[in-house]
Amino acid sequence: MKIPLKDRVPRLLLTLAFVLVPLPAFAGVRAGFAERDITPQMGMEVPGGYGKAFSKKIHDPCKVRVTVFDDGQHRAALVGLDALIVPRALVLQVRKEIVARCGINAVLMGASHSHSSGPIGMVQPGEFDHASDLVKELAYQKSSCADPVYLEQVRSAIVDAVVAADAARSEVTVGFGSGREDQVAFNRRIRMKNGQSYSHPGKGNPDNLGFAGPTDPEVGVIGVWNPDGKLTGCIVNFSCHATASAPGIGANWIYYMEKVIQGYFGAEAKVVFLQGACGDVTQVNNLDIHSNPDADSWSQWVGGRVGAEAVKVLLGMSQTRTAEVPVNVEQKTWNIARRAPAPERVREALELIGKPASDPQWVWAKETLLLDASLAKSPKLEVEVQAIQIGPVVCVSNPAEYFCAYGLELKKQSGFPLTFPVELANGCVGYVPTEEAFSATGGGYETRLTSYSNLEVTAGTQFREVGVELAHRFKPTPLPEPPAAPQFKQPWLYGNLAPQLK
Repeated sequence: MKIPLKDRVPRLLLTLAFVLVPLPAFAGVRAGFAERDITPQMGMEVPGGYGKAFSKKIHDPCKVRVTVFDDGQHRAALVGLDALIVPRALVLQVRKEIVARCGINAVLMGASHSHSSGPIGMVQPGEFDHASDLVKELAYQKSSCADPVYLEQVRSAIVDAVVAADAARSEVTVGFGSGREDQVAFNRRIRMKNGQSYSHPGKGNPDNLGFAGPTDPEVGVIGVWNPDGKLTGCIVNFSCHATASAPGIGANWIYYMEKVIQGYFGAEAKVVFLQGACGDVTQVNNLDIHSNPDADSWSQWVGGRVGAEAVKVLLGMSQTRTAEVPVNVEQKTWNIARRAPAPERVREALELIGKPASDPQWVWAKETLLLDASLAKSPKLEVEVQAIQIGPVVCVSNPAEYFCAYGLELKKQSGFPLTFPVELANGCVGYVPTEEAFSATGGGYETRLTSYSNLEVTAGTQFREVGVELAHRFKPTPLPEPPAAPQFKQPWLYGNLAPQLK
């Protein structure tokens, strides 16, 4: 039977609509994970101190761990590095390559601050080429230095991992939550009888009064499941220095955290760790009179308990996973002035530097001269604060070893159900204490003026204010809730009875 033209036109238009505008196969968020090895070669420098130290043993691998989230409008990559720091120049180079290879222009790179990792810091190649011969010797021969070969290894690994995670994107459901672990991290700054605050004044010190700052026991977790209900990966955010070093190169306590999570969910589940605000928080309890455990036992204690808490949080997501996960990114870059040593301090340093390096003040004289030379080239430093929304979670990053109090303030002021402060991200500017730490009641190691830590006193407040401002540009989604129970009809018949005494 021949169909009249007037009846065929609507069918033709409908057919064209399906051809020209195909319906998406999946309307929710997509995510992918990947990791790459960045374990340094034996004998390379171990960063974290003010002098040179070299690796003699590999305890566990160092990794780049990556996840990419894509809500159909925005893509964002979150990178966790088993590294002491991530240099700003490396960040800019990596981002440029990632844009060229897969088009992602929102990348957060955060270092775990593992003190047992590879030579990615401190002095960068060529950093002091402009300085005097004395300063060059102090920088390149007497200080901890990044290795250009290792920097290239890390650069390549980050780019490859992000590209691989992007290619691995698939339909997923995502869960969000947090737990509490309050037995492994302590503020290392202690109020003293003289009215000041000291860093690590020692167990049993009769002048110890109490902790000078807070800790953050929250274990923040994002879990990602494939359509078969298998955990493909997770993000964990916790605030504690990675200084519970096992005997040798490795990821520090983060290694044991990963082992615990993968022990339950399988070795295929990737674990991206983002270090929280812990510039003044470590595993050391200076108010505990008992001796510390050996390094490896300590790493297991911290990582095991944080990992166990993350497992508990992930198990609690069975009824609250969702595919509706908006992704948004904001960031701000600006310059912050650096504190300069007084001229008399520089003169004293020049006199002290001629003494044996065993002199307790020698290393600080070295740092003063390095800072003085660095300021001649860069009186200000470029800093970046970045905010990435993943549904009801906002990750707010900065390049500092950021005091814990600031991280807690970010959580209170962000407006999000869950906030993950991420320190040592997208660059490194050293310790950034609270303004109170610079007052008459402050003091301690973190406020010391060195080539590593020297931003102006208000830097931490600036980071917090910008972080809150960026978070407020997003619309938070609520934490998913379990489905409601069926409407009540009647109590359980087996249990609906009075006591039977005979």
